[in-house]
Amino acid sequence: MPLVPEPGPQRVLAASNFVYTVGSGLYLTAGVLYFTEAVRLPATQVGLGLGIAGVLSLAVGIAVGHLADRHGARGVYAVTLVVQALATAGFLLADSFWLFALAVGTAMGAKAAGLAARSPLIRHYGGDRPQAFRAYLRAVTNVGISLGALLAGWAVQVGTLPAYRLLVIGNAVAFAASAAILIHLPRVTPVPTTGGPRWIALRDRPYLLLTALDGIMAVQFKVLTVAVPLWLVTATTAPRWLISGTMLTNTVIVIVFQMRASRGIDSPTAGGVAYRRAGVAFLVSCSLISLSAGIPAWAAAALLMTAMVIHTIGELWHSAAGFEVSFALAPRHATGQYLGVFGLGAGLAEALGPALLIALCITWGRPGWYVVGALFTLTGLAAPFAVRWAQHHEHDRQAPPPAARKEAATTPSTPGPSAPPTSSPAPSPLRSRPRP
Repeated sequence: MPLVPEPGPQRVLAASNFVYTVGSGLYLTAGVLYFTEAVRLPATQVGLGLGIAGVLSLAVGIAVGHLADRHGARGVYAVTLVVQALATAGFLLADSFWLFALAVGTAMGAKAAGLAARSPLIRHYGGDRPQAFRAYLRAVTNVGISLGALLAGWAVQVGTLPAYRLLVIGNAVAFAASAAILIHLPRVTPVPTTGGPRWIALRDRPYLLLTALDGIMAVQFKVLTVAVPLWLVTATTAPRWLISGTMLTNTVIVIVFQMRASRGIDSPTAGGVAYRRAGVAFLVSCSLISLSAGIPAWAAAALLMTAMVIHTIGELWHSAAGFEVSFALAPRHATGQYLGVFGLGAGLAEALGPALLIALCITWGRPGWYVVGALFTLTGLAAPFAVRWAQHHEHDRQAPPPAARKEAATTPSTPGPSAPPTSSPAPSPLRSRPRP
């Protein structure tokens, strides 16, 4: 795929995503500092509010993904971006815990909803391989977040209330601009419902199992942002600036190699194999991180950087596998709903991963790293079996429900314009029954 897509829907989606992630980079870098340093909320209250918001936002993606399937993904996605922009602007008024919880809860809920609502757009405009386009968008995401982080560094360095407020305003403007760019995206016609149960994704047990496995594997994202910084500071003699070095290494590798890593993962079976490779890579990286304690600073730094390279390779495989199985095993008429369900795994990892890693890797210490690595490995080994189970039920997932098939079989075809009128018997009650 070219560095910049050809003019058309893919370029519009990429531009909207880039502007959005610049705003995300502003918040990810200094959002917590805004509430603790500028608003003066206690850190415990900020952590509690973020936890509550994370839990409440889990189910939003399923419902909004269903709305995107039924009523048009472009409009629903744009609304989620506008809501996120308004909620982010509300941070300026959040001078108490409950106002903070309301604002951040709305923003995080809109974010989860937007990820689900965007999925039908990626599938519709992603060409023959929407998974590859999704990998391209992830590379764009890392570029945008890096740029946003650089801009946020200015606000953190200045450290004044006006600087932090300017950061919040820039975040909200970026989300609103991302929504405005979508005006140039052609509308996607909703896929008509096929009858049967409404929440089919929640009844798809193989897909739910894959969601759970991907959620466990998604804890690996918090290794880099939570466990490694705390471990480096408390358990090793490595220089503190290496925290930024590990983040930069991870970001550059993802930007350069994510699309390349996704090329060979072009089927659910290949996705299952990629999960297995990722689990082994995470075991190796966790083991190397554990060995960085109690050794000279230069050796600790070398081990940590090597571990980050291996960890990022595992992250490339994990992300590519998730792109493949989540799209390939989701029926086209319920893409938003299925991807909303798949997002539950990452949401749980976001909410529970930091506490789990702190308890195992930081509080317990070196043995905890081996436990975390083994958890990733076992999850990766289980993934190919879950994929095969899901493929075994793929026909039931893609086919319309029995009621719809029965109606289609008993509904007479409409004669063409040149066909002469013919007499026909009175329609049976089945034929006259409206389509559900």
